[in-house]
Amino acid sequence: MKQRFYLLLKTFLGFILLSILFKPMFMIYNYSLYKSVSFVDYFKVIYHGLSMDMSVAGYLTIVPALLIVVSVWLRSDIIRLLQRIYFIFISILLPLIYLVDMVLYSYWGFRLDTTPLFYFFTSPKDAIASVSLWFVIFGVVIYILLAFIFYLCFNKFFVADCSPVINSKSKYKTTAVMFLCTALLFLPIRGSLTTSTMNLGRAYFSQNQRLNHAAINPCFSLLSSAIGNMKTDDMYRFMKPEEANKLFAQLRDTTTVTGNTKIPQLLNTRRPNIIVVVLESFSAKIMATMGGTPGVAVNMDRLGQEGVLFTNFYANSFRTDRGLASILAAYPAQPTTSIMKYPSKTSTLPMFPKELLKVGYDLKYYYGGDADFTDMRSFLVTAGFEKIVCDKDFSAKLRLSKWGAPDEYVFQKVLDDLHQSAARTPFLKVIQTSSSHEPYDVPYHRLRNERLNAFAYADHCLGEFVNKLRATPYWKNTLIVLVPDHLGVYPEGIDNYAFDRYHIPLIFVGGAVKFPAKIATYGSQIDIAATLLSQLGLSYKMFQFSKDIMNPHVPHFGFSTIPNAFSMVSSDDSVFFNCETNKVLTDKGRLKGKNLPYGKAFLQKLYDDLSRR
Repeated sequence: MKQRFYLLLKTFLGFILLSILFKPMFMIYNYSLYKSVSFVDYFKVIYHGLSMDMSVAGYLTIVPALLIVVSVWLRSDIIRLLQRIYFIFISILLPLIYLVDMVLYSYWGFRLDTTPLFYFFTSPKDAIASVSLWFVIFGVVIYILLAFIFYLCFNKFFVADCSPVINSKSKYKTTAVMFLCTALLFLPIRGSLTTSTMNLGRAYFSQNQRLNHAAINPCFSLLSSAIGNMKTDDMYRFMKPEEANKLFAQLRDTTTVTGNTKIPQLLNTRRPNIIVVVLESFSAKIMATMGGTPGVAVNMDRLGQEGVLFTNFYANSFRTDRGLASILAAYPAQPTTSIMKYPSKTSTLPMFPKELLKVGYDLKYYYGGDADFTDMRSFLVTAGFEKIVCDKDFSAKLRLSKWGAPDEYVFQKVLDDLHQSAARTPFLKVIQTSSSHEPYDVPYHRLRNERLNAFAYADHCLGEFVNKLRATPYWKNTLIVLVPDHLGVYPEGIDNYAFDRYHIPLIFVGGAVKFPAKIATYGSQIDIAATLLSQLGLSYKMFQFSKDIMNPHVPHFGFSTIPNAFSMVSSDDSVFFNCETNKVLTDKGRLKGKNLPYGKAFLQKLYDDLSRR
């Protein structure tokens, strides 16, 4: 049994070592791109990419592990033959992946995915048109040499005689133990025991995107792309491109280009500190001031009366990853996918926080849960957040729920940061709450309904945070933006095709707000970027889907998507359209039918943009 266990362990560790060795080789080959990085950065790349390397090693070890299990029962010569066949295949595949990735990175700027394969198989001549014949020949020679070296190493260290077990009792015991060891490979493959699984964002750690890319394992990148490949260039073709362009142009806010509009000012300063609180699953239906259930979000009701409450505001989708992309990148949610899951695409997005970083803002992100969930870390790093507080920054005794540290400790962490040292100002702090997410296990018991009680708890934590912040010297020059990521679990059983499913509050409050007001202009999460940048006197022309809600001279609407459907809501018309059945589900308002062609054009242009990134 020991021989079999050591062989399994040796195989797993060997694949990890192989991945580690190719990281500095990748950086050295692309030395012109990495010549400015330090020696320490090489070790950081290896360290931050280690969990992904372990995941790939887990995948590659599954077959050898299963062969070790069946070796208990079969003749050793059969097992050795099967091992050799497998490692011949791996010896052909791995050096090909590593070499192609290494060479293409300087051209593509992202780690290997299915895109180059698509180009090669559809047009191999064009795919290698920019490469000289001698370079191709040299590459083939290196590849053959590497494949041969790989196989020699694999054959020497990973192919071994495993004689079948004769004793019946030992046979069953050894089979059970080795099968358990094989099952344990699930842990490195998955990447954690928490709610997040291994993803490309796990390797992101630096504002230097090239270091993040160097930490990524190309085998995992290729596998991730093959499994979740987005085909967007031929989706949602409702009309001719010229017609879509014409309709979309009528929806855009081009004020920063023409500069002919005077925008009402909500703030008393051009450079306030900004705290954005992204409230998990909150909706208008738990606020009495918006016609919802009273006695739940009592602090949100109070803050809505103290500050500026936008009453006709909508979430762009139904999940956190899509909501964050809408809030921070002003990028509309897509019906078929989430752009956050594709770092190569999110790296091309303009980001609202990054625009603030350019004018001197200090950025920090707070979340009590796992920052690696759904590639969130890579998205945040790309957005400009080098400092990310997450579950690992809280002691184990404070991580009381499935989603990590409850909201009260996350808010307290922000206050502690402000108190412990003089904060750099102006600052942008984004706080993502999580306690109002199922399973609603909150340390608070005010309401009988567990869902409403979870919302009441999150609202209570928010109220305490604002009250304590009010007592600090930062309050006078601070704007707090309160916005949900999406509507969640209340009202229970709400239809995905109901407009109320996406109706959420947006509140501006704090010492930097001039006066309380209620604003009935229609908008959605993608409009936060343009609205705030406009209030700060900064350009927002890079955000083509975002509109300044305070600009009276552009069309205002809320746009939301769920899988294969979209809604567009405005003061004139509200339409819900099922793209799969090509049918209008709901159309109501003073000008019925008005929003349908505009909604189709908006979605078509979104997928045009998505396919180009």
